[in-house]
Amino acid sequence: MVDGNYVVQHRSKGIMMNDGPHGLGSPLALACGQVLPNRLMKAALSEGLGSTSHAPDDRLTRLYTRWGAGGYGLVITGNVMVDRTHLGEPGNVVIEDDRDLDALSTWAKSTKDGGAPIWMQLNHPGRQANPLATRAKPVAPSAVASGVPGLPAPRALTESEILEIVDRFATAASVAESAGFDGVQIHGAHGYLVSQFLSPLSNRRDDRWGGDLDGRMRFLIEVVRAIRGAVSPGFAVGIKLNSADFQRGGFSEAESRDTVEHLAGEHIDLIEISGGSYESPAMMGRATVAASTAAREAYFLEYAREVRFAAGDVPLAVTGGFRTRQAMNLAVLQGECDVVGLGRPTTVMPDAAQQLIDSDVDRLDSPRITLGLPGALATLPALKALDGALDLQWHTDQLHILGGGGEPDPKRKAWRTAVTMIERNGIDAFRSRRG
Repeated sequence: MVDGNYVVQHRSKGIMMNDGPHGLGSPLALACGQVLPNRLMKAALSEGLGSTSHAPDDRLTRLYTRWGAGGYGLVITGNVMVDRTHLGEPGNVVIEDDRDLDALSTWAKSTKDGGAPIWMQLNHPGRQANPLATRAKPVAPSAVASGVPGLPAPRALTESEILEIVDRFATAASVAESAGFDGVQIHGAHGYLVSQFLSPLSNRRDDRWGGDLDGRMRFLIEVVRAIRGAVSPGFAVGIKLNSADFQRGGFSEAESRDTVEHLAGEHIDLIEISGGSYESPAMMGRATVAASTAAREAYFLEYAREVRFAAGDVPLAVTGGFRTRQAMNLAVLQGECDVVGLGRPTTVMPDAAQQLIDSDVDRLDSPRITLGLPGALATLPALKALDGALDLQWHTDQLHILGGGGEPDPKRKAWRTAVTMIERNGIDAFRSRRG
């Protein structure tokens, strides 16, 4: 196994980069009336720190206290599920009603006390429900199995079940607002249920919820409208959307642009661009991207430039691949995106945003944790999935350390992560976890 080293390159004292009036440190006004204090966002990372009853507890409070004081203009939570019978992984927080309102309020307050607004990411796993945490048969738009190893085939949702899930998203958003969260982000990427409805590979329905893009988009639009109808005008509603599935015959960039254009008319406050699924994990840098995009660091920046017109006045966030302050600042200054999302680097440097804005660091390098397998072995699908699971779990371990009140451990050995994966979930733990 290869151990990861987390590298931070510090700026020489007294040297500051001039961001100008629209750089990383500048505020961003949203349509709902909220103003983000700067352009750096702590992107969603699945924490797996919910209690046995799927409520937030002291570990999440400790973790988000660190992020809340970390200088971010916006903090997005890890995915909160809307149905406790369908979970993305063990340890998910679930909102079905207001039974955990006090704990949710403490979670929101722990972040906001540090000066950062916090949005809750809402999700339903659909056919990506984790069999270690979900006893019910997984559901999906159509009875089409995922290509992720270990996931059982789903059954197709009925019309009444689809409408019930739409209502679940609205209920969860309403509870989140009551608890003091500033907004919600709908998870519409990475092969989860919203993404499954959008993709022609997983949605083969011939009713009003399938068929052409208008039909496949219907579930997402209804979720947005239901949430908007359940919350106040000043409560933010965002979405995380795939630029593409990176699968032949899947949700394409052209369809994504059309979806963005429709969303721009639905009172959306922020669209975060991502891509891929756990069958083709572009969001972890494991899909082929254009050379120009690779040179600019961010995986999805090229698409963001192309989708600008379709988004209209809706701000765009890009997460994935950004590592240098110069590249982040340039993307914002040139209008390629409005917000830069940081994910894995924040697990080892909770105050990454403050250090970037204060010009204390030039670069954030998150380690790639890998088995270090030679040649052809490293390209085998099962072993690539294993590498991906190990990498994600190593960063999740950092969240658990922070949640336990400790300091990040950048030199944590990869074999220790492998052992904890088995201890928590058995040998089937070596499936990619969701971020």
